Amino acid sequence: MKRVVVGLSGGVDSSVAAYLLKEQGYEVIGLFMKNWHDDSVTISDECPWLEDSNDAMIVANKLDIPFQTVDLSEEYKERIVDYMFREYEMGRTPNPDVLCNREIKFDVFLKIALDLGADFVATGHYCRKDEVTKDGKTIHRLLAGKDPNKDQSYFLCQLSQEQLAKTLFPVGELLKPEVRQIAKEQGLITAEKRDSQGLCFIGKVRLPDFLQQQLKPKEGIIIEVPENSPVYNLQSKQNEDTLSYSKKYEYTPKDGNIVGKHQGAHFFTKGQRKGLAVGGTKEPLFIIETDVKENIIYTGQGKNHPGLYRKGLFVKQDEIHWVREDLKLTAGEQLEVMARIRYRQPLDQATLHQTDNGLYIIFKNPQSAITEGQFVAWYNDEELLGSGVIS
Repeated sequence: MKRVVVGLSGGVDSSVAAYLLKEQGYEVIGLFMKNWHDDSVTISDECPWLEDSNDAMIVANKLDIPFQTVDLSEEYKERIVDYMFREYEMGRTPNPDVLCNREIKFDVFLKIALDLGADFVATGHYCRKDEVTKDGKTIHRLLAGKDPNKDQSYFLCQLSQEQLAKTLFPVGELLKPEVRQIAKEQGLITAEKRDSQGLCFIGKVRLPDFLQQQLKPKEGIIIEVPENSPVYNLQSKQNEDTLSYSKKYEYTPKDGNIVGKHQGAHFFTKGQRKGLAVGGTKEPLFIIETDVKENIIYTGQGKNHPGLYRKGLFVKQDEIHWVREDLKLTAGEQLEVMARIRYRQPLDQATLHQTDNGLYIIFKNPQSAITEGQFVAWYNDEELLGSGVIS
């Protein structure tokens, strides 16, 4: 009998994943990952991990499977929290959920599971995988979940062939209402539980409060750049060189007017609208750029402001990751794909251009708020082929 360790998070998806695996004849063990100790930054007094671990334990009892809690807070702090602080300090906006999957669930947690004699680990992610054989070698394909509203393949865009080989996604073929129905029929306490929000395993946090633990407030100016600024004339030249679509607009304080003050450019991110505390504009202000070196935030009025849009982005060579290593491009090669720059964003047509120093991704349509530090993921039909950190 094959042994599977399920990451029981205290939510409905992982609860049903455990139930389905047991039904399929696996020997199932439930493990709850405790990744966070510091309750000082959670929004309310509720302690989410405590409630979640209790729910996970009740589910394990109901399913009659062994259960234990593992404390991964040290690894989590080192690999996720410290990384987040470093990224924000550099003016980038990291995606902790993608990292948490790569570094914690499918690395540290996977190793613990294998030490327990597991053949596989399983999670409640809405995605699927299958295998194909190529040149006599088994290749694992990461596929979008069947539920288009819940597809979570993007969050797994940094997984490797080795990690996929050891992973099962039992709810990937189901729609969310079907998952809730199964939980209800089995009398699982998590059947009606709301989906968790907030950082992976931290719970609900106010991001500025969280960041202020390490990053000190530092007063700076907010500049509004008009939409007819000469800085946007660059676009007319871009037709000559496709790759220049990835160039960022370079602003100086002379490109606009000071409209307010902020407490630290590193607390803000591109595309952000809330938290600026600047009123009196015809349309809301959106952040179009943050300059952490000079501690200046550049903004523009309205969600259609040209400063929010670009058709291309760049991924440095050492930050390109191919799930399908066999499809990796070499310098000078191109590939037509569908791509997205954030979770739940509709896929859009794009072309990958591999060069000696990295990968240019040029979209058919301009993308809003391309943000450094976030992940771009590219697909062929429903298969996720690879991803990279936006530079």
